[in-house]
Amino acid sequence: QVQLVESGGGLVQPGGSLRLSCAASGFTFSSYAMRWYRQAPGKERELVAAITSAGGSTKYADSVKGRFTISRDNANNTAYLQMNNLKPEDTAVYSCNARFGGISHYWGQGTQVTVSS
Repeated sequence: QVQLVESGGGLVQPGGSLRLSCAASGFTFSSYAMRWYRQAPGKERELVAAITSAGGSTKYADSVKGRFTISRDNANNTAYLQMNNLKPEDTAVYSCNARFGGISHYWGQGTQVTVSS
């Protein structure tokens, strides 16, 4: 059974940090590129960060460059999103996505991140 399970979300003050995890099972994680998306209420889903299957290449949305870092541990089938200097506009549900051959295959259920004082 394929699963992507996100964790690590929560409430944090502006300027704070969170580390999201995406634990994968049921497929060959190391063969899949991974992405983190977010969706805020009333807004379209936004690509936040992406990483290739081996982790050698990453890309970020302009809005998070220099603050967020995507990484992965293929030995433990987990992807991460380190989020620093969080801003209220980062508030959203964050979801991980596994892709193969440029096509989206699997989604997690999402984890809520709320940045507020």
